[in-house]
Amino acid sequence: MDFINLIGRVFLNFLQSMGRFAIFGAKSVYNCFTPPFYFRSIAAQMVEIGFYSLPVVALTTLFAGLVIALQSYAGFTKFSAEGAVAMVVELSVTRELAPVMAGLMVAGRIGAAMAAELGTMRVTEQIDALYTLSTNPFKYLIAPRIWGAVLMMPILVFIGDIIGIYGGYLVCVYKLGFNPSTYISNTWEYLQYMDIVSGMVKAAVFGLIIALMGCYNGYYSKGGAQGVGAAATNAVVTASILILITNYMLTELFFMK
Repeated sequence: MDFINLIGRVFLNFLQSMGRFAIFGAKSVYNCFTPPFYFRSIAAQMVEIGFYSLPVVALTTLFAGLVIALQSYAGFTKFSAEGAVAMVVELSVTRELAPVMAGLMVAGRIGAAMAAELGTMRVTEQIDALYTLSTNPFKYLIAPRIWGAVLMMPILVFIGDIIGIYGGYLVCVYKLGFNPSTYISNTWEYLQYMDIVSGMVKAAVFGLIIALMGCYNGYYSKGGAQGVGAAATNAVVTASILILITNYMLTELFFMK
């Protein structure tokens, strides 16, 4: 009976957490579209999420493009199909690598920061003070972070697309001896509008996931410094898992028709 009680308790706690997150997510999205809007906070979050995350996203996508080019060349030389390397690099970077790698990097950097910042405000009762001042924390704290993540993630991914494809170009031209004009023409030939759009749509969804998980874990953190640390860890882990799951669903939605 103790074992059955344990299973029931875990299941009920899971349902309670899911319900609380659903309510939190609905309230957060609702407050993103209703006034007042704190445009200065939104701009600050766009700078924090977009500009300061650009170096790590650029470095990640660059080396992803380098590796994909090397691995593709190593595989295609067995079938004398080296000309398809440009296509594989373009498809891999724009559809999958740039949005997923950018999402994971931003989740590690921004998701943890959001959870830690809001968690600190929770345990020091600053969020309760906002209610006392008749300020809605969802509008003042959470909505700007959601807007910042959703707006800046597609821009980061678009820049990552360019840098990742350029990384493949560097390897193919300067290491593998490809003709530069031929490689560029092959890339343009296989590049499609939907490849770019699908990656940017994924990026916007990933930005929403990162902001919601970071804010949710921080908003409901408790237990002092230890609780804030746990909230930051949970935000990164849950956001990363949800990004990978959502990536599969969106890929099937876009390309498996």
